[in-house]
Amino acid sequence: MDETIELGRQLPDLELPDHNGVHRRLTELAQGDPLVVVFYRGWWCPKEQAFFRRLSRWQSEVEVAYTRIVAISVDPPGELAAFRAGLDARWTFLSDAGREWLHRLDLLEATDTVHHPYTPTTVVVFPDLTVHSVYNGYWFWGRPTLEDLRQDLRAVSRQLRPDWQVPR
Repeated sequence: MDETIELGRQLPDLELPDHNGVHRRLTELAQGDPLVVVFYRGWWCPKEQAFFRRLSRWQSEVEVAYTRIVAISVDPPGELAAFRAGLDARWTFLSDAGREWLHRLDLLEATDTVHHPYTPTTVVVFPDLTVHSVYNGYWFWGRPTLEDLRQDLRAVSRQLRPDWQVPR
């Protein structure tokens, strides 16, 4: 089955252990709201640390906007929990330590032959996991800015909440 991430297609409803070892599904975590899914290399990457510090500063805005963030890496739950705590992040981190989805989604970063991590990829999806936008962050400037994410989430929210009127 072709499970690559493409605009307009649904992201598979991944089920993985979270930072506490509890199995969670993406649709459960979305709770009917837009979702930002961040596939990342691991806590050890300085580019990831910089990107996640920005997301951490933005999380209060995300929460009041009825939006969710989920981060996924090949790190085991204990390392996810430590990274999450160090960032003061409140969103869910999922562990694909068995690398099941890494290969099925075709997101293996080919240049790191030591850690075999995810290619940094950020995906904005609707609650049903339909892909609205995809960012390839292999190079740092390929990652979305907070303004990119804000605009993507605004577009998704307009479609989800038709009674939301933007003043003209």
